[in-house]
Amino acid sequence: MRRSLILAFVLSCGMSATLLANNPGETVVRSERVLSELMAIPAKQIPRRLMHEAQGIVIVPDVIKIGFVAGARRGHGVALVRDADGEWSLPQFVTLTGGSVGWQAGVEGTDVVLVFATRKGVESLMRGKFTVGVDASATAGPVGREAAIGTDATLRSEILSYSRSRGLFVGVALDGTSLEVDHEAHVAYYGSPTGAVPRRVPGSATELRHFLSEVTPHHSAMHSSTESLTPMVSPRLIESLRQSLNQSSEHLQVQLSSEWRPYLAIPVELQGPGNYPTYESMEHVLHHFEHVAKSDDYHELAKLPEFQRTYELMKEYERAVMSTNPRLKLPPPPTSASRN
Repeated sequence: MRRSLILAFVLSCGMSATLLANNPGETVVRSERVLSELMAIPAKQIPRRLMHEAQGIVIVPDVIKIGFVAGARRGHGVALVRDADGEWSLPQFVTLTGGSVGWQAGVEGTDVVLVFATRKGVESLMRGKFTVGVDASATAGPVGREAAIGTDATLRSEILSYSRSRGLFVGVALDGTSLEVDHEAHVAYYGSPTGAVPRRVPGSATELRHFLSEVTPHHSAMHSSTESLTPMVSPRLIESLRQSLNQSSEHLQVQLSSEWRPYLAIPVELQGPGNYPTYESMEHVLHHFEHVAKSDDYHELAKLPEFQRTYELMKEYERAVMSTNPRLKLPPPPTSASRN
């Protein structure tokens, strides 16, 4: 009886997630959120050079794994591909399916990102259906700003695969996972069949395409220097950082007691778009996080992924705001005596 109840609960959770994922508009919005969080922390993201040179990218938010004896993965996402001029396409809808064997009671949600390094891999994807590791070679991708990307495995791979759990992207092996173009979602979203001129182009599709173009300029448009890989800090990227910071802070606040919540609360101005907190309030909050991070007394708190991610995002947000609106570095104002 107990096993039956657990199974019913698991299946109901999976069905709810699947119904949500079947909303194409919501899939596009959540895919942009995953992309913005992927690019938010340079030290823990997919290397920018890989993103700049990518021929295609697949983003599948909230892949659900359900099962007791035989586990199964299922997710709905989008694919964007580059044309010969390096321009990104509108998002195309795909489904991800895969299976595994073993004791896996429960439901697990994770974000999956596939970076296509070659035209061959992209063309295989857009033909309709293919299996990762069979129709195109794949490997777990490197992570981090300083990650070495010149390894033999990376250079030979047509696809670099990643998953995100608890806010951090890590390379993951996804061999055997199938991707298939979702024609029904395409018709529901664009009003026309796959491959035809869209009858309508929803704003969320344009937003995702433009955002991807902003954060991954094509290598042909860049110089070879290290500085050319510095991301362009735009109001859109700052807003994405703000949203990610808010979400991460909410997750952290749930972990804290009532006396700790005010101490590690982010500036109230960050709760809504369009308002920048003062530099003083940002530095005040960062000082609190830095104190916790460096103190042995708060080691358990500092090692929480929610704490680490919120701290990293707060620093990235401050750097982004400072780069667009730098503050004058002045000495203290003159005293009344010196003014006379």
